[in-house]
Amino acid sequence: MVIKIVWLVLSPLIAFVVGVFFLGASRKITARIQRRYGPPIYQPVIDVVKLLTQESISHGVLFQLGVVLSVTGSILTVLLIPLGGICPLCSSGGLLLIIYLMLFAPLGMALGAGASANPNSSIGASRKMLLGLAYELPYLLVILAVMSHFKTVSIAQIVSQQQNGTWGALSMPLAFIAAFLILPAMLGLRPFDMVTAPQEIASGPLTEYGGKYLALIAIQGALHLFIVIALFVDLFLGGGSNLATFLLKVFIIFVAGVVINAVLPRTKIEDAIKFCWKWPTGLAVASLILSVATR
Repeated sequence: MVIKIVWLVLSPLIAFVVGVFFLGASRKITARIQRRYGPPIYQPVIDVVKLLTQESISHGVLFQLGVVLSVTGSILTVLLIPLGGICPLCSSGGLLLIIYLMLFAPLGMALGAGASANPNSSIGASRKMLLGLAYELPYLLVILAVMSHFKTVSIAQIVSQQQNGTWGALSMPLAFIAAFLILPAMLGLRPFDMVTAPQEIASGPLTEYGGKYLALIAIQGALHLFIVIALFVDLFLGGGSNLATFLLKVFIIFVAGVVINAVLPRTKIEDAIKFCWKWPTGLAVASLILSVATR
């Protein structure tokens, strides 16, 4: 019982530390690819500490509730995802619950953006919901294919079966490719970074956030970055027999996403929807059919 309580505290902390490190590393890697020096890797920590000391302006209860909802949903999701053998609440829910909790972040962002009454925020929130609609369809099909292939909704059992057999990336290559294609969209990386788009809509939903609210949004962004990649590793790369192996796999996938972000331009929201509903969805449907046919 004591060990479980300890991991209940440490799991979100590990996710936050790794997520913040990834945010700093992404700036540094992108800068080096573009032949710049870039900010230090610990720059996100400096930003969060600075924001926590600044004055915060609220636009009402919904504005604050949106931030709380986003952060809470991300923390609960972390507790349900195996992190190299660490999973405090794996027995409390499966993939369907994880997908449900992952919807809290965009919902909270939409609530906050709507309460701020800023046109740029509203445009960004609208793009976020449309982008979510674009990648949720193929992602749900991928999840259904995975559950059908491994004959379980428990992500802990899915990881265990891969460690005792074949990785999902090898046994379900079509689902693996589909999930990888929509990974940048789920992370908000180029070519799917139209939600914030500083050059167009002044960071979109984040326009009116400042002080401690923006700091909490940055923390949620770090958690979300870790969650999406960790879930991908658990579903297709066998998770990890220990925390070090797991984090190594997560880092490799993260670097691949950063490289894609650094070399591709931003696309339009309508093009993003067309892409997600064409190739990833087609591959996910094919993988689902194969999984059902070979049961």
